[in-house]
Amino acid sequence: MPVDTLFLAFWNVENLFDIESAVRPDKIQKIIAKDIVGWDKTFLDAKLRQLSVVIRSMNSGNGPDLLGVCEVENRNVLEKLTNQISIDGGREYRVAHADTSDNRGIDVAFLYDSDIASTSPDQTFQHWVVKRYATRELFQVNFTLDGKKFVLIGNHWPSRTSGQYESEPYRMVAGETLAYWIERIHDELGEDVGIIVMGDFNDEPFNRSVTEYALSTNDSRVVLKGRNQYLLNLMWPILANGRGSHIYDGRWNLLDQILVSRAIVNGKCGWLVKDNARIEGIEIMSHPNKPGPRRFGIKPNERDSGGFSDHFPVSVTLQKSA
Repeated sequence: MPVDTLFLAFWNVENLFDIESAVRPDKIQKIIAKDIVGWDKTFLDAKLRQLSVVIRSMNSGNGPDLLGVCEVENRNVLEKLTNQISIDGGREYRVAHADTSDNRGIDVAFLYDSDIASTSPDQTFQHWVVKRYATRELFQVNFTLDGKKFVLIGNHWPSRTSGQYESEPYRMVAGETLAYWIERIHDELGEDVGIIVMGDFNDEPFNRSVTEYALSTNDSRVVLKGRNQYLLNLMWPILANGRGSHIYDGRWNLLDQILVSRAIVNGKCGWLVKDNARIEGIEIMSHPNKPGPRRFGIKPNERDSGGFSDHFPVSVTLQKSA
């Protein structure tokens, strides 16, 4: 179905795990066992209903056309999420997903409206950063929109758990890998293919992994004229306003980001950025008693069935270019 605008969003949905008794690899079961004690159908269903509320609220109540998510355990919970959205009166989404080798078994995926976009398993590609074990993921899906290829790359880069600077080299590797992927995509699909990069980068727009290694910038002139395939990071206006998508130790972070390729900046792919990127769900998700989003939690001592996630979603709208 041809459309004139395209609403895209990304959300770290925070530990969307299957129920405690679900079948999973022994290694992952041992790692997450204490976190999911008592995580039964009641908790999972409550989490899915809360996620559905936020997803359906986006795009003026119409839901995203395409939504990237991370921290999901498997395809089963994604199918349950799409079913919940449908039951609640939202869109009928399909799932693009591939299992990763992340140590906790959490994946990156996309939900998409098949009336607008289409893809197939042979149009998906993934890579995970390896420390002494696999961790986090880059997940590429080649969609077809109005008969043209349109590429989305979902990211969940290695965390800062061991310390921001101690763990930074792994995010630099992720950024370098992403930049290589952008070159490869252009080699395979041409210079005028539209590429949207979105995800939880676990670094800020100004950190080296995002700027020097992933080759992103806030200057559209660099994207249009630079020798390398730079990405325009759409989050800088939000950063300038002192806002964020995640709060840690009382401090706002903008770890969740959306970046676009040259062919979207100049419109040669058929699409242009319509508005500034946005943080979604603030009115719904904000904690009533402290700054930041209200978490649902996963561990037995932190579950809050009135919560959602520890990250706000981020979004952007594209419009057809002339």
